[in-house]
This record gives sequence, C-alpha cells and structure tokens, in this order.
Amino acid sequence: MANKRDLKKDINYVLGDIIEAVYIWELSNPEKDTKKSEKIIDEAIQTFDDLIVKVNDRSVENKKQHFKAINQELEDRGRALIDKINAL
Repeated sequence: MANKRDLKKDINYVLGDIIEAVYIWELSNPEKDTKKSEKIIDEAIQTFDDLIVKVNDRSVENKKQHFKAINQELEDRGRALIDKINAL
C-alpha cells in the first residue's frame, strides 16, 4: 500500500461502486422489494465507517502491516457485499 490517502480512496471507490450497483439493481427491478438492498447499502456504509476509523488510528506501531490488514478486510467485506448483491 502506497500511503494512507490511497487506501482511503480505495475504500471510497470500492464501497461507492457497491452502493451504486445496488441502486442500479433497484432501478432495474422496481417491482421487487428493496428491504434487502437497503440493508446492503447500510452494511456498505457501516463498512466504510469502520475501515476509515481503522485507517485513522494513530496508535498503530507497524503501519505497513496495519494498512495491509485493512486492505485485506476491504477486499473480504467487499466480496461479501457483492455476493449479497448477486443473490438479490
């Protein structure tokens, strides 16, 4: 990971794209119930908040390892959200 700013951008782009995909699904399927899709959006926002708090944590000793762990968590949680979108 290059730096904190790039990690924050990655978090923003990935989760923003996931939320956008949910909105596209909602527009493409107006007859279906949106409660599940709204939960996915809420979970994406919560994931964003959690990861940004971790990025801004200044008490970490090994920043490189900490940022790698955050990047991996972003990937894992992002894939889980994408799987939920695909299951709609």
